[in-house]
Amino acid sequence: MSRAAIIVASGSSRRMGFDKLAALIDGNPILWHSVRAFSSNSSITQVVVVTPPERFEWLSDLGEKLHRVDGGKERSDSVNAGLAALNSDITHVAIHDGARPLVSPQSITATFEAAQKTGAAALARRVTETLKRSSPEGVTIESVSREDLWIMETPQIFSRVLIKQAYQQVASGDAQITDEVSALQLLGQGTTLVENIYPNPKITVQADLNALR
Repeated sequence: MSRAAIIVASGSSRRMGFDKLAALIDGNPILWHSVRAFSSNSSITQVVVVTPPERFEWLSDLGEKLHRVDGGKERSDSVNAGLAALNSDITHVAIHDGARPLVSPQSITATFEAAQKTGAAALARRVTETLKRSSPEGVTIESVSREDLWIMETPQIFSRVLIKQAYQQVASGDAQITDEVSALQLLGQGTTLVENIYPNPKITVQADLNALR
């Protein structure tokens, strides 16, 4: 099995009002930490970073595994660009949000191992909070059972053949997807969930960044 990672980092950070991927943690940008989690993994032979050239310059000290491609209008376009840039020998690929800088080596390894067995695996976290359904006005209607509910994270890892088939299905229709597991669902394909017990927040708003620091 030859492994690669695609780091999706082409968004504009409009919710933050500034480039969140440039925000520093321990002296390095958020994107640097997200990429390094994969480039430092000895089992991964290629890391494709889907990002503009100016962001890629931040990563110059992370080694020769890295390759840059431009992103697209939608997330699916960016992932497709990353898939097209994979070396021919890659059999399994991890797809990871550039705004998740704390992903642990243990989580990456466990998710790759699950994907090797089943073809598709994703890091996820069990829902532990009390859930309520509300009216459009924001008034509670009923409780929602949290049994069998998960919060999806990344990386999401797949056999190369399977994820390419899934994105071909996305391209042939008008479905809007927010992650790769959703793309596989269009094929009727399930994904093994790997429970995460380590911090792995996605930096979306200023409060997320404040908590991280």
